[in-house]
Amino acid sequence: MAEYLASIFGTEKDKVNCSFYFKIGACRHGDRCSRLHNKPTFSQTIVLQNIYQNPQNSAQSADGSHIPNISDVEMQEHFDDFFAEVFTELEEKYGEIEEMNICDNLGDHLVGNVYIKFRYEEDAEKAVQALNNRWFNGQPIRAELSPVTDFREACCRQYEMGLMYSGGFCNFMHLKPISRELRRELYGQGEDRRQANRRSRSRDRGGDRGGDRDRDRSRRDRSKEREKSRERSGRF
Repeated sequence: MAEYLASIFGTEKDKVNCSFYFKIGACRHGDRCSRLHNKPTFSQTIVLQNIYQNPQNSAQSADGSHIPNISDVEMQEHFDDFFAEVFTELEEKYGEIEEMNICDNLGDHLVGNVYIKFRYEEDAEKAVQALNNRWFNGQPIRAELSPVTDFREACCRQYEMGLMYSGGFCNFMHLKPISRELRRELYGQGEDRRQANRRSRSRDRGGDRGGDRDRDRSRRDRSKEREKSRERSGRF
């Protein structure tokens, strides 16, 4: 019996635990759900609830229709700026990030959710403790550990293929992509750090110290520029 219960845990066959909460870390029924939401006591992943505000969703007239005053290019720039600001702030303060995703859903339980998967569980726990005492864009940050470990299982396949018919109210994640340039910059820095850590553990082997200094200087310059931007915006 125990083996059977373990095999169906978090699936649609599980009549005790909520499969949606297990897969996407959120449930449209919230506390009213008839099944259990087992919040993890440790995890690599955290969620910042409803923190991202999509200007295209906010720009609506009184009758609910969209006001077409934001171009796709402007929208992508706005999203990239937000993503870079949050990613850089959290990685610099709390630890290496393996993956970060932002929901573009419209449902209350997913709208604006930001999921960050750290490399180490202790960094995720440290981030949750610190972020729940901070504000962003004039709103208190609501952070918690999330059970999501595999975003491929949490995201909507139809949305990825452009076939979504239920719009942003789908119960699976609609993950908004960042630009390729920003992805190379942010995740490339993580790889540079891992290489730097490996070099520091074997300094006796030598290496291209001049090239290392140039890359470190370049990263510091980008970091300082983002810090100035955050100070100007006053959001964090």
